[in-house]
Amino acid sequence: MTASPLMIIAAGGTGGHMFPAQALAEAMLQKGWRVRLSTDARGARYAGGFPDAVEVNVVGSATFARGGILAKLAVPFRILGGIAAAKWRMLFDRPAVVVGFGGYPAIPAMAAAWALRVPRMIHEQNGVLGRVNQLFAKRVNKVACGTWPTALPKGVTGEHTGNPVRAAVLERAGAPYIPPGDYPMSVVVLGGSQGARIMSDCVPPAISALPEHIRRNVRVSHQARPEDLDRVTKYYADEVISADVQTFFADVPDRMAQAQLVISRSGASTVADVSIIGRPAIWVPYAGAIRDEQTANARQLVESGASVMMTEAEFDVAPLTAMLEKLLTDEAGALQMSQAAIACSVPDATDRLVALVEELANPAQK
Repeated sequence: MTASPLMIIAAGGTGGHMFPAQALAEAMLQKGWRVRLSTDARGARYAGGFPDAVEVNVVGSATFARGGILAKLAVPFRILGGIAAAKWRMLFDRPAVVVGFGGYPAIPAMAAAWALRVPRMIHEQNGVLGRVNQLFAKRVNKVACGTWPTALPKGVTGEHTGNPVRAAVLERAGAPYIPPGDYPMSVVVLGGSQGARIMSDCVPPAISALPEHIRRNVRVSHQARPEDLDRVTKYYADEVISADVQTFFADVPDRMAQAQLVISRSGASTVADVSIIGRPAIWVPYAGAIRDEQTANARQLVESGASVMMTEAEFDVAPLTAMLEKLLTDEAGALQMSQAAIACSVPDATDRLVALVEELANPAQK
C-alpha cells in the first residue's frame, strides 16, 4: 500500500505566519495528504489551532532579535543542528513538497529541502518579503504572494495567491453594505498586536469633535491595549459616545460586516479580512515595522479607492476628524469604496495555495 503524500509546513511562531499555514494544512488533510508542521518551541505553542492529524516537529532554531551576546553567538549552531535533524527526518520520510511561511523556525526545514532537492515553495503574507523568505526566495520553485504586488528580488517571479482567511470571514464575504446616513453607524477600531496606543490617543477625541448630527449616530467598537482600556472606556462614557471597548474581540468578522467604516493597522490578515467582507477603511501603518510592510499591505486597496491611508505623522485628532466627517457623510463614495474593496479580495486564496502544492508534487499534471 502506497503511503499518502507528505507535505511539510515550515513556519514561525506568530499568527501572521501560522494562520495561512493552518489553512493550507486543513485543506491538504481533506485531500488525503499527511501534514507535518516544522517549527520551534515558541511556534509549537501557537500550533493548538492546527488539526490533531498534523504532526508537530519541534526543531532547533533561534533568532538574532532576542537574547544577549551569548545567545546570539549560539544562534548559528542551533540553526545548523535544526537543519541536520530536518535532513535526517526527510531522508527517512521524504516529503512531496515543503512549504515555508516565514520566521526563523522555518529555516531548518527549508534549508534541508533545498539541500535534498525536495520541491519547495514559500508564501509571503506581507507586501515585502520577511528576512527568512528573502533568504529562500531564489532557492525555491514557487513564491506565493499573499499581498499584491509584493516586492521581490530581481529575477524572482511571484504568483498572487492572496492570504487565506478564517471561515468566519468567508461566511461574510461581500456582506451587504449599508452606507453611512442619518441613523446608527458603526465604526470598528483595531490596533493590532503592536503599537495600538495611537488609536486610543487619537480616535476617541476625533469622534468627539465630529459635528453633533454625525456624532450622535456613531457607535464604536474599539480594541485597546490592557493598559489603555480604562481611560478609553471612561473617555467615551464622559463624552456620551456609545462604545464597546475591549482588549480582544472574538467576533471581529461580525463587527466588520455591520460596520460603515474600519480604522486599523494594516496587518496583512486584517487587510485581507476587510477586502473580503468589503468595507471602507482608514489604514494607519505601524511606523515601527522594519521593512514598512504595512504600507505595502494596504497599497492595492488605497490605489483602488477602497481605502485611505494616514501615516502615524498624519494621524492626529484634527485631520482624523476631517477624514471621518468626509467618509461618514458621503453615501455614494462609501458604497463605491465597499465595492472596490471586494474587487481586490481573493476569497479562494487557500485553493490557490493548494493548486501550487499539487503542481509541485505532480509537475506532469500541470
